[in-house]
Amino acid sequence: MNKEEEIMSSVRDVFNKMASLNKSKMEVSLKGYKSSEVHGVEYIGKMTDPNVTKLAEAFYMTRGAISKLTKKLIEKDLIESYQKADNKKEIYFRLTTKGQKVFDIHEALHKEFRDRDKAVFEQVTEEQFNATLKFLKNYSNHLDTEIQKQNADDKS
Repeated sequence: MNKEEEIMSSVRDVFNKMASLNKSKMEVSLKGYKSSEVHGVEYIGKMTDPNVTKLAEAFYMTRGAISKLTKKLIEKDLIESYQKADNKKEIYFRLTTKGQKVFDIHEALHKEFRDRDKAVFEQVTEEQFNATLKFLKNYSNHLDTEIQKQNADDKS
């Protein structure tokens, strides 16, 4: 296995272990909600003026898929839609009281997971953090470019 394959394999392995370790606690604490619904609540809770287009970009999903998701979130009373006085064309979303509770539970769980893993990060030097972050940013930018190319190809 070359270094590129080793890195990709390691990233997948770490991601899968985190997902496996966190899954049961998430499912118990957020029973009745699908992962996509919880993450929809998370994004809406963190974004400024979230709308279908912004959510589609953040999730790397189509606007149609986001419309379906937001419809489910509205039906479950987790979000509500609204319009701004100066822009009656665009529809935005915000959390309801029930949605804010889901958001708060999700955030508390993520803090708990970060606290659990803190010992590992305390051993990382500033140089290691910087090198890792630089690599991840470069790779993410590369993937963004490839997604844009694919989207352009799909439209033509």
